[in-house]
Amino acid sequence: MDELLNILKTNALETPENLAKMLNQTEEEIKAKIAEYEKNGVIRGYQAVINEDQLDTHYVTAVIEVKITPQREGGFDHIAKRISKFSEVQSVYLMSGAFDLLLFVTDKDLKNVASFVSEKLATINGVISTATHFMLKPYKNHGILMESHDEYERLKVSP
Repeated sequence: MDELLNILKTNALETPENLAKMLNQTEEEIKAKIAEYEKNGVIRGYQAVINEDQLDTHYVTAVIEVKITPQREGGFDHIAKRISKFSEVQSVYLMSGAFDLLLFVTDKDLKNVASFVSEKLATINGVISTATHFMLKPYKNHGILMESHDEYERLKVSP
C-alpha cells in the first residue's frame, strides 16, 4: 500500500497541505491522487470510529458465522452480495474454516437481531447454518483503543 493510503487509513481528516509536507509532494499532486483513488474505488468511503459506550445509544452488534452451499455459478459471491443488501448488515467477509461467511450485524436489540437471523438470513436458499455471537464491549476498534489512558503504560515483558 502506498504511503498516502497508509496515512489516510490512520487519519482521513489529514489536510492535503499536511499530506503534501509529509510526503514531499505538492498539494495539487495529493489532491489528484486522492481523487483518482476515489474514482477508481480504491477509497470506498470515510468513517469516524465512534465509541458508542460514550453515547446514549442502545444498539447491539452481533457477529454471525454463516455456512452456505456455494452456487453453481458465482460460488459464494451471489449469496454474499444478497446478504450484503440487508440494512442490518454492516460487514460481510468470506473466510476459511468451519464457516464460509462472517457477518457483522447491528440492530436495536437482541430480539431484532434474532428476527433477522431467523426470518431473513436463515430463509435464504443456500444458507445451511449460522452461529451468532453478541459483542459485549469493544476494547479496540479499527486499530483504535476505546478506553483512553492518561499515562503511558508499558507492557510487561517476561523472560
